[in-house]
Amino acid sequence: MTDLSIVILSFNTAKTTIECLKKLETSLLKSSEVKTEVIVVDNGSSDSSVEELNFFSKKFDIKHQFIYLNENIGFTKGNNLAASKTNSEFLLFLNSDVLINDIDWVKLLSKFKRETSWGALTVRLQLENNEIDPASHRGIPNLWNSFCYFFKLEKITGNIPVLRKIFGGYHLKHLNLSAEHEVKVISGAFFMTRQNLFKRLRGFDEDFFMYGEDIDLSYRIGKLGYRIIYIPDYGATHLKYQSGKKGGHAGQRIAKYHFYKSMQIFYLKHFADKHSKFVNFVIDRIFQFIIPKKS
Repeated sequence: MTDLSIVILSFNTAKTTIECLKKLETSLLKSSEVKTEVIVVDNGSSDSSVEELNFFSKKFDIKHQFIYLNENIGFTKGNNLAASKTNSEFLLFLNSDVLINDIDWVKLLSKFKRETSWGALTVRLQLENNEIDPASHRGIPNLWNSFCYFFKLEKITGNIPVLRKIFGGYHLKHLNLSAEHEVKVISGAFFMTRQNLFKRLRGFDEDFFMYGEDIDLSYRIGKLGYRIIYIPDYGATHLKYQSGKKGGHAGQRIAKYHFYKSMQIFYLKHFADKHSKFVNFVIDRIFQFIIPKKS
């Protein structure tokens, strides 16, 4: 049985994806005791990605599958499709714009096996400026946490120890980023979970085209009583927004649409029944205002 299956989606980002795979290959070969496989899905790219990835795949020394789709079926469906072709103990969903820095896969998986209360984990995922990717270290985006984040209360109180615990719940500002600890939400850019748990939850919710699916899966893992862990001992760099950059203003507009639409789907799925009709009416009007037209 394979120990770890790593799923990577690529969309018009062949060069970045190949850079990701080279870094991953170097890291995995240092932990050769771990039985791994890599599944790459090209999500209907319109550039030269298929040719470039196909050429690279012939030189890739890790057990792999490269899947080429005729259309962009979305982040959730693409990941679920790839995951359905695996039979490993653990799954890692890795963005194509994430570069592995220093991970001891033997130690990381051994720890995950021992800690049976853990449902998912992430490493220190940092941006190119060496700051942590805030999306990889989050609390639950309930109304209070979301309010504090979008109205900058989290940012204003970020350096005040007492207040940042009250107002910084969206990104868990009060927690020490140098120490291992539990979080509530991690990023789909580096999302490791148990295969049996992923199957039990029926994978990513495909109502989310892109964005929000990691929040939703984290939330559902937590509701089952599992813990989600942030481990700063190992790291990776998230280049971020590579697909959006390729699309120019149109691509950024579509990304913005899907981001806010995903937040709306998450609220309706998990929180609407906890609030009054008046609150839901107000929230609905806010979403109507901030969600741009898709085209």
